[in-house]
Amino acid sequence: MAAGNGAHKNKQVVMAPMEVSLESGNADQADYLDDDGRTRRTGTIWTASSHIITAVIGSGVLSLAWAIAQLGWVAGPTAMLLFAFVTYYTATLLAECYRTGDPETGKRNYTYMDAVRSNLGGVKVTFCGVIQYANLVGVAIGYTIASSISMQAIGKAGCFHTKGHANPCKSSSNPYMIIFGATQILFSQIPDFDQIWWLSIVAARRVPKFSTKWVCLKMLSLCCLIVSIAAAAGSIADIIGALKVYRPFSG
Repeated sequence: MAAGNGAHKNKQVVMAPMEVSLESGNADQADYLDDDGRTRRTGTIWTASSHIITAVIGSGVLSLAWAIAQLGWVAGPTAMLLFAFVTYYTATLLAECYRTGDPETGKRNYTYMDAVRSNLGGVKVTFCGVIQYANLVGVAIGYTIASSISMQAIGKAGCFHTKGHANPCKSSSNPYMIIFGATQILFSQIPDFDQIWWLSIVAARRVPKFSTKWVCLKMLSLCCLIVSIAAAAGSIADIIGALKVYRPFSG
């Protein structure tokens, strides 16, 4: 009996999307539910824009200037415009595939797999899954290597600061790679990590105006703005200086 109760407690209850209407008797919850019965989304154009910016602008931006310098003034901007078009086109496809059928009341597709299943189906769903998970594995490996190299560089910089540049300060990136990978594995085992209650409280908590925390955050934002403006000004000045001595087709 106890075993049966334990199995019953561990059993997950999966609720299918429900209709929100007067006939279904849950019209009083319409303010909190979407038309498919899920919790109403509260995003705005600003939050959506923020998510898009953080998704598109990643660590690759740090090496963008070097990449453009290697490609040159013709191939560099051309490559940027090409990938900008690819990004815009794929974003448009995702927006078009968000609903299946009617663009206003059709079924929502919340994942890539849902969109492929609704629009293509068949073996293409499996093919999409293989490509998607292969991409995730590749990205995870790439970020693990990049993070370990970055941590190794930080350690080497500290070594140079304490022991001088004459010291070779040799070190291996393997320990950092193991630490980063172990941390990722640990956090990936936490179910619904993005919905942990205390994370929501921390994210939703408002800092009172003119409080110490509010002033510190504003000062930090101001410092970041000043650094960004200085970096932009330095980049523009460097470009102007380079153009003054630039001679096209001079080799």
